[in-house]
Amino acid sequence: MSVVNLMLMRTKIALAFLCIACVSHQWLQAQPRTQKDTDTSQINRSRLKTLVIGGSALYGAGLIGLNEVWYKNSPRSSFRFFDDSQEWKQVDKVGHFYGAYHFSLAASKAFRWTGMSQKKSVFWGAMTGIIVMTPIEILDGFSEEYGASWSDFFVNIGGGLFLYGQHALWNEVRIHPKFSFHRTSFAPQRPTLLGKSFSEEILKDYNGQTYWFSVDIDKFLPKGNRYPKWLNIAVGYGAENMIFAQDQQNLEVGLRPYRQFYLSFDWDLTAIKTRSKFLKTLIYFVNMIHLPAPALSFSAEKGWKLHAWYY
Repeated sequence: MSVVNLMLMRTKIALAFLCIACVSHQWLQAQPRTQKDTDTSQINRSRLKTLVIGGSALYGAGLIGLNEVWYKNSPRSSFRFFDDSQEWKQVDKVGHFYGAYHFSLAASKAFRWTGMSQKKSVFWGAMTGIIVMTPIEILDGFSEEYGASWSDFFVNIGGGLFLYGQHALWNEVRIHPKFSFHRTSFAPQRPTLLGKSFSEEILKDYNGQTYWFSVDIDKFLPKGNRYPKWLNIAVGYGAENMIFAQDQQNLEVGLRPYRQFYLSFDWDLTAIKTRSKFLKTLIYFVNMIHLPAPALSFSAEKGWKLHAWYY
């Protein structure tokens, strides 16, 4: 992965930890605990301290790193908004939703790790996921090359609320946002914009990105059902034929951008029971990805198409 993209990812993680630490600290100071509060668990002060100190350190390093590798060489301007809602067939927006959701999920697990109750950890996790994504938009707003995006703000909120809403409805997650990627022939046509290597293309080439909603079918069926817990059904979204952000720009060079929709199986690795912390961590990260599986796709350009394996 390029230094720029690596630092950007680390910075976002740093911001996530900072928000987790600050919110948890403020919440604990503001909320008195009583025996009547049956949804409040004992807070592990040592773990909370680890979050506060670690998050603060990561924030300082991450903020400096983000400025150095992403914004330092970009001309600055007064804060402004830029409407990019019609670009890239909105694949980038779905990516923001995906990122906000998984930041929220990670934050909720961090809150839970400190001993906070499940209900409150999910709420504050969702709030943190939304807050974490906001500074990036603010920094974009002061850059001449970017500009803050209202549509990004809204989908960031949607990602956090998607986690909270599921727990409010079912007290668990039943629909998992996932991601998959395949290389395309479009990145070599504009490598500076779409990526010069595989690691860059994963982040920049929207033609190869597919975002999924993986549904735990067994959790919607009556208890005691025999549906395989490891087998999910996933619906996906992507787009292709894009080397420019705007449709008109692509049409001018002979490319007709189009959306693609998918129906596929998905493997729910959380159905694997293990006591190994290493395997649990590995499963957590791998389960963010839609692994290769048979799929049916539809687009106005190509119609229906069956894929033996799609990712």
